[in-house]
Amino acid sequence: MGGQACVFYGAAEFSRDTDFAILADSANLERLRRALEDLQAGCVAVPPFESKYLRRGHAIHFRCLHPEAFRMRVDVMSKMRGVDSFGKLWRRRTTIELADKTVCDLISLPDLVKAKKTRRDKDWPMIRRLVEAHYFENFEKPNSSQIKFWATELRTASLLIRLASNHTALVKKHASRRPLLAHALSGRANKLEHALASEETIERKKDERYWMPLLKELEKLRHPKC
Repeated sequence: MGGQACVFYGAAEFSRDTDFAILADSANLERLRRALEDLQAGCVAVPPFESKYLRRGHAIHFRCLHPEAFRMRVDVMSKMRGVDSFGKLWRRRTTIELADKTVCDLISLPDLVKAKKTRRDKDWPMIRRLVEAHYFENFEKPNSSQIKFWATELRTASLLIRLASNHTALVKKHASRRPLLAHALSGRANKLEHALASEETIERKKDERYWMPLLKELEKLRHPKC
């Protein structure tokens, strides 16, 4: 669900770790433990590898020591802000087969975009590139679900205005969900740019509020009372 997924979807990102969304039930966590043992991976930060932390929304971090994955970091999460439960993510996943016949399950593009709406500076340019790449790959003969995705997630003013011009009725349909589409429909690029910036700020603040209690919990784990 991280940098490797971004590469697949056409928005290349150098990633120092491998991010996984996982189902945090007991059987699956035991499978994960065995896989981490094969990778000679140990937990490198707080919180510890316990299901209660995954279910509350924490990420758990591991470092691999196996020669074929030496120093690779693995981050796992089970719950993310603004993103559906694992079961729904799994049903919408994208499955690919690599050259060596290895099968990989990736978080779907719309779900990846939602997961990237964080307080981190690096995630917002990535969202823009992800949706742009999908637009340019499919804009000549789009279906209604693709148009809905672009109308609700594009962060490029010029492309939103073009989309509104080419698919006015469908864009109007989604304007109640995303009010800034009114500026795209009227072709007001300057107001649209301001509205996009405001939308980003609102999402960043939501993410900050979401993480506030989780960060406090991490601080308590780092500095337990003697």
